[in-house]
Amino acid sequence: MALSLRRKQLDVIVRMLHLNQQHLPNGGEGQGEEEAYKLLVMDPPCVSLLSPVLKVGDLRRHGVTLTLGIDRPRQAVADAPAVYLVRPTPSNVDRIAADAAAGLYASFHVNFSTSVPRPLLERLAAACAAAPPACAGRVARVADQYIDFVCLEEGLFSLAQPRAYVALNDPAAADADITSLVDAVVLGLFCVFATLGVVPVIRCARGGPAEMVAAALDARLRDHLLAKPNLFTEAASAAVASFQRPVLCLFDRNFELSVGVQHDWSYRPLVHDVLGLKLNKLKLPAEKYDLDDSDKFWVTNSWSPFPKVAEEIEAQLAKYKQDVDEVNQRTGGGSGVEFDGTDLIGNTRHLMNAVNSLPELTERKKMIDKHTNIATSLLGHIKERSLDGYCDCENDMLVNGTVDRNTLLSLLRGKGTKEDKLRLAVTYLLSFETPPSSELEQVEAALRESEVDMSAFQYVKRIKALNTQFAAASGTATKSNIVDWAEKLYGQSLSAVTAGVKNLLSDGRQLALTRTVEALMEGKPNPEVDDYLLFDPRAPRSGTGGQFKGPFREAIVFMIGGGNYIEYRSLMELEQCTQPSKHVIYGATEILSGAEFIHQLAELGQKAGLGGGSSNIPPGAVQ
Repeated sequence: MALSLRRKQLDVIVRMLHLNQQHLPNGGEGQGEEEAYKLLVMDPPCVSLLSPVLKVGDLRRHGVTLTLGIDRPRQAVADAPAVYLVRPTPSNVDRIAADAAAGLYASFHVNFSTSVPRPLLERLAAACAAAPPACAGRVARVADQYIDFVCLEEGLFSLAQPRAYVALNDPAAADADITSLVDAVVLGLFCVFATLGVVPVIRCARGGPAEMVAAALDARLRDHLLAKPNLFTEAASAAVASFQRPVLCLFDRNFELSVGVQHDWSYRPLVHDVLGLKLNKLKLPAEKYDLDDSDKFWVTNSWSPFPKVAEEIEAQLAKYKQDVDEVNQRTGGGSGVEFDGTDLIGNTRHLMNAVNSLPELTERKKMIDKHTNIATSLLGHIKERSLDGYCDCENDMLVNGTVDRNTLLSLLRGKGTKEDKLRLAVTYLLSFETPPSSELEQVEAALRESEVDMSAFQYVKRIKALNTQFAAASGTATKSNIVDWAEKLYGQSLSAVTAGVKNLLSDGRQLALTRTVEALMEGKPNPEVDDYLLFDPRAPRSGTGGQFKGPFREAIVFMIGGGNYIEYRSLMELEQCTQPSKHVIYGATEILSGAEFIHQLAELGQKAGLGGGSSNIPPGAVQ
């Protein structure tokens, strides 16, 4: 059975909402005892993780009558139980203890989104013990839920860790700061695998943050597996029976830098990049929309090119009008068909069919109106910013390895936001190993003419140059030291960009990331992945003779430093085109648009004293 991260996270949340008791499927309506009504208290990070999997109506079906923020003033509801879902932080623990001491609710069911450190647990116990005698009795349960990640859909998750790329690649970063971020990534990934109930085989390139995360996650899983029973005990027998474990493929964002900044012509990446899709929710000036698995049009068409989506909306509208006309004719509401008074049974049947079809027609109309509004808004941005021109130009560079100089320069001097131009220029820089110096000077001049902050461009230019020098001397270099890695500006993993970028999106538009994942899943000798490190938390620490290198049917691909919908789509295509079928889950420290990622590059450039002026690009929210 394929790994189902979203369903398993949802199962944990539903069980939590039912006070950590087994819940009957389909809501259990009409079965068992009466539903217990309760309040749900959360902190902002847990609101984000809950939002994509449960809507307000879903919460009500599970007995939640009121959802409250832990950091907001709240009134007492002394006769109702309260379910808390929060991160284990000192401020949250203190607030829970204060709420219990004040007797805000009848009982407190405290759920931490990940494992609570023992000092915090003792702090909660001490605060409750110091309060009035009834306080401790109100705390009915304290549980670690291991769901501290945002599951946007069945095969996509985010750890919602902002600016990880900046933190990991800042040359001035302290060792303690990098270690702290690596630990946070490891904890998030541990939550993912605890929810799935599987222990992965871990593969990563040597050096850089990927190796650091892999080694730390391997150590954490090994330590946890020493305890009996543990979070993976129940799943162990099933894994042995099927002889299958997933492979976790860890990558650093620098492995394929250009994908993070490029424009895309597909509906979903466009909505995310241009309109700011966050947590499967879209805010337009006049409307708010959910874009998730419940929207059939979105599921079917979100990966299609934008012109095809526009055509499909027109086709759906025409079909809707045709069906409405047909209903009107059958019920006598339109010309051509009249009721025959002698055929009462037939007429009644037509009326009943019409009534039954009304809800479906209404939903279709709402769906058509929603995507018409979204497409209209997108079209306005496309025309205003000439986004089709940017997509075509970048596609020529990345796929064909060619560029029309006049087109490139006209885009840099013409329509588009400053970040659009910067993204195009960075894509140009990464698309050619040694671009002509005269052409490069013209690109830089065009950017300056458009008053674009050059920090990101100069930063990528610098690390590309360092990477070339670094590669030449890589025979004796070591990159295991954190300080060396920061000082050398992570040149190791940029080789995939500078040396192999001409093949980017080739071979059926398959990304280098997807090719590497496919090779790691096959487990066959391959020069591209033969030197990748392997960590198996279930194998003995000494020796590698018993370590399993594949083949694997399931993979979790995780991008450290920020992922995007372009890579997610490419991995979905890998699932669909391989035989026997493979299953891939894609995750990242955060899901970034091209504009958000270029902002992080600009911030690093400014820290390094490159470029000039402040960045014109808003940092954006984290997903």
